[in-house]
Amino acid sequence: MQFEKMQAAGNDYIYVNLFEEQVNDPEILSRRISDRHFGVGSDGLVLIGPDTEGDFSMKMYNADGSEGAMCGNAARCVGKYLYERGLTTKKEISLNTKSGIKYLSLTVNPQSNEVERVRVNMGKAIFSASDSLRSQVTLPEMVNYPLRVNGQEYHITFVSMGNPHAVIFMDGIDNLEIEKIGPQIEHHPLFPERTNVEFIEVTDRTHLKMRVWERGSGETLACGSGACASLVAGVITGRCEPKASVQLKGGTLEVEWEKDNNQVFLTGDAHFVFRGEIF
Repeated sequence: MQFEKMQAAGNDYIYVNLFEEQVNDPEILSRRISDRHFGVGSDGLVLIGPDTEGDFSMKMYNADGSEGAMCGNAARCVGKYLYERGLTTKKEISLNTKSGIKYLSLTVNPQSNEVERVRVNMGKAIFSASDSLRSQVTLPEMVNYPLRVNGQEYHITFVSMGNPHAVIFMDGIDNLEIEKIGPQIEHHPLFPERTNVEFIEVTDRTHLKMRVWERGSGETLACGSGACASLVAGVITGRCEPKASVQLKGGTLEVEWEKDNNQVFLTGDAHFVFRGEIF
């Protein structure tokens, strides 16, 4: 099986083209291929395929084999893959994901014909107890909600971007023992499907700093949907503007929330790392 490894802000996945390859058990494959000692090493597996509703489909699996609903960084990589590998000549692409159709806008260098940046319409941010949210969180709404973990109180603002995010604003995130705190919040009974956890330090009203614990993968260098959720949480708690840069361990993402129509946009680059073959 042929594959390509790509990364966006350090969020690295293995990409498989289902127009050419067949994957029978993506859960097992994702666990095997993601292992950084016995496999290729990645945050998970992304399958690119045909679709009847969008231009293409994207299915993504975490490093533990669980299926994820959406990944903004992976979506940007898919946009670059589709264009540069000749699957499309479009610069506006609709991508069907588990959390619905997402729209990609590609910025292409006219000289090299390479995709330099991708803007993803991540869709609506969800906070209230709609039917689509009840399976993700047990409370009707969580804004600055106090949660005690390891004897310390954290204030959580919950935002769904089609996948669940528990956003915590605090100082000193560089010194945070995320490997101890992250799993306890991820698996807390408040979150029936488990949750991603973002720890955010506010630099100023247009700059946020972020560390993320992703459900099923642990700490990663970046999370696009988490950056979006964090900006929205910052706006509704009065901490930041609706357009800001989010600095992650793997790079910086630009996030904008159009509050009037509740649409969140994520912009950043994407990169090929290498091609390979699994026997």
